[in-house]
Amino acid sequence: MFEITKSTVINSLKKISNDKINTSSLTLNSIRKFEFTTEDLSLEITLNTTNSEDVRSLIVNQLKKDFAELKNINLNILTKSSSKVSTHKDAKKDAILPGVKNTIAVASGKGGVGKSTVAVNLAVALAKDGASVGLIDADIYGPSIPLMLGLNDKPKVYQAENSVKMIPLENYGIKFMSIGLLVDQKDPIIWRGPMASGAIKQFMTDVDWGELDYLIFDLPPGTGDIQLTLVQTIPLTGAVIVTTPQEVSLIDARKALKMFERVNVPVLGVVENMSYFIAPDTGNKYDIFGSGGGEKICKELNTTLLGGIPIDPRIRQGGDNGIPMVFGIPDANETKILMDISRKLTEQVNIRNSNAADKIEILLGDED
Repeated sequence: MFEITKSTVINSLKKISNDKINTSSLTLNSIRKFEFTTEDLSLEITLNTTNSEDVRSLIVNQLKKDFAELKNINLNILTKSSSKVSTHKDAKKDAILPGVKNTIAVASGKGGVGKSTVAVNLAVALAKDGASVGLIDADIYGPSIPLMLGLNDKPKVYQAENSVKMIPLENYGIKFMSIGLLVDQKDPIIWRGPMASGAIKQFMTDVDWGELDYLIFDLPPGTGDIQLTLVQTIPLTGAVIVTTPQEVSLIDARKALKMFERVNVPVLGVVENMSYFIAPDTGNKYDIFGSGGGEKICKELNTTLLGGIPIDPRIRQGGDNGIPMVFGIPDANETKILMDISRKLTEQVNIRNSNAADKIEILLGDED
């Protein structure tokens, strides 16, 4: 008689490549019920997905392919709720943002690498996978998030118990706030560092974010005084560095990584934007900005390459038109890449939170 284990089931499911299933986050804990007798298998699996027949068919077909001896597969899918998202335990974060489980900075060492585009699409991708997501446009001098999310209304305010609160705008399943919503689009932001930092603090304390799994900060490019003040003020779960493949960009990406290292903020991974170009007429691949830069810097600085995003005019068009690629063209290969990057980011957040919790348990054990 052949044998099936939880481990072999997970390995089978991880072979499924489909946007409807986040297989990268599957662990043995995802299997809530497991019964195997002779030729029958009964499973209850928790997935971060909608409980649809399409998902059920994908899973059952994969199991039948890998375990051809099975005659009956009884499958029950439990939809993973936001309560299953791991939480970054931090007293400072809980005081400033009590309803937010994780705070993630999206940063770059220099401008022009598509940082804001990556931040927006990551946020929408996380929301598509069922998470509750907020986005703060912390790029005070170049606020582009309202344009990329297709909304430029003034946020509403209400009188709370001890202060006036702003209600963030919401589109594509994410809440967001930007200085671009509060000033005229034609007016430059001519502020010194403390004023810019103060605005970001207000976006945290004076905005009613409610309950969020992830609050993403689109940081200004660079590693100057403003960036340093922000990362020291924001109680961050971790940071994502956006770069392009060429050495000119990698020089500054290294500086951004070192900045987070010095203020004890974990770098969750690197996203290599504009990795390559696929010619639509021939299908040929061109490394316009070189290749391997993101992988090189990850090995050099011991961090994770979350993925490489190709050059595609539709990504730019989505930003200009206020319809993020991940939402506007869900079946595109570039969307699948962005979804995969967001899932790898989720995995890194969970690893970071788990490691932090283990350290706390060890310290508490030492005290005993």
